Amino acid sequence: MPDASPTNLVTEMFEAQRDRLRAVAYRMLGSHADAEDVVQEAWLRLSRQDTATIHNLAGWLTTVVGRISLDVLRSRQARPEASYDDRLPELVVTVDDSLAPEDDVALADSVGLALLVVLESLRPSERLAFVLHDLFAVPFDEIGQILGKSADAAKMLASRARRKVQATERPAAARREQREVVQAFLAAARRGDFEGLLRVLDPEVKLTVDTADGVIVALGATKVASGAATRVAGGTAARGLAVLVNGLPGFVSWREDGTPFSLMSFTIAGDRIAGIAVVIDPARLASMDLPEPE
Repeated sequence: MPDASPTNLVTEMFEAQRDRLRAVAYRMLGSHADAEDVVQEAWLRLSRQDTATIHNLAGWLTTVVGRISLDVLRSRQARPEASYDDRLPELVVTVDDSLAPEDDVALADSVGLALLVVLESLRPSERLAFVLHDLFAVPFDEIGQILGKSADAAKMLASRARRKVQATERPAAARREQREVVQAFLAAARRGDFEGLLRVLDPEVKLTVDTADGVIVALGATKVASGAATRVAGGTAARGLAVLVNGLPGFVSWREDGTPFSLMSFTIAGDRIAGIAVVIDPARLASMDLPEPE
């Protein structure tokens, strides 16, 4: 006869929620390893909890995963120069030839990856409110409890995040405007034009650089403009090409010998750059399906 003890029932109920909890944590953190750690921590907290006091297990677990994920995001923000074991999400690179109709297929295939890149540009509280409400239909009063804010405040955070996300999902004509912002950034970076960089960078811009030694993060327009982005955009690159990276405007560059130098993608909010993701790790660049240099 099967063992229907309370402990086994709780385990079965948790396992039934595991995939959804992992999905919540991954969209919050953009890291499979971190998502697994968060779900495991949620299980440990559940095992120490008197389950008789839990009236809605799915809701309780979502709240716990949300709170743990928020702590992780805030810890990252407090240590922006730290390197993380997880690399940036898988990158799908296509040539940006003024967004011909056939590009729509490539864009559709990369929507999920593009969203992860966009979410990286949000503040921790914005990201939690957007992910939990818009992607997993968690009510704003529950989100507010996680954040220690009112339901109205949580709703405002989700709305602000939604505007940033929607700003990256604009029609072809608007994508050309985004490309112009990127071109202005690259031109200013090559000239070492600090003021020009500040004009196109969001004050809270986030730069993520995937190097051979790990992922390095820099936050804020002043810090990004003062050196990190300039070094990446300049350096020893000899040729470059406009591309789409997970559906976002990007730029790939090569050295004189034809080996890839860097791959950059840009998250645009309004008329400013809110996020820059860069790959300069030679091994990762060599493994990618990049277009040939022209």
